[in-house]
Amino acid sequence: MLNHIVMMGRLTKDPELRQAGDTPVCSFRIACDRDYKNKAGEKETDFVDVVVWRKMSENVAKYFTKGRMAIVSGRLQIRPWTDQEGNKRYSTEIVAEHVYFGDSKPKAQEGDAGQPSKGFVPDFGGAYSEPPEGFVPDFGDEDGELPF
Repeated sequence: MLNHIVMMGRLTKDPELRQAGDTPVCSFRIACDRDYKNKAGEKETDFVDVVVWRKMSENVAKYFTKGRMAIVSGRLQIRPWTDQEGNKRYSTEIVAEHVYFGDSKPKAQEGDAGQPSKGFVPDFGGAYSEPPEGFVPDFGDEDGELPF
């Protein structure tokens, strides 16, 4: 069974870096707009939890902030847990294998005279590859309507 997912969305708050034993782990949530509108003509948004492990987690915590666009590639994970009342609950999250910038750098990180500085590629320990210059995701010729 294929269990790979790619999502793009904006971080809803700054990533949280913590330790799981000796291993760094970072978690954050992205807001992803759906490609279609509801019956009222409004776009809906899904909020997706993301977990990143090891060296990449440290780099995500260092370079990503609330509001930045992220492209996340990884596997979908559903974890069962029990709440305080003893009810079985489930949490769905993406365990990221790759995290890419989906936007240009914020103004605070740009070079002199408001011009973007060239060559900014953070060291993601080999687990990060920057999208090619001019990369724009192609979602096809969808009109926003569901095909069923």
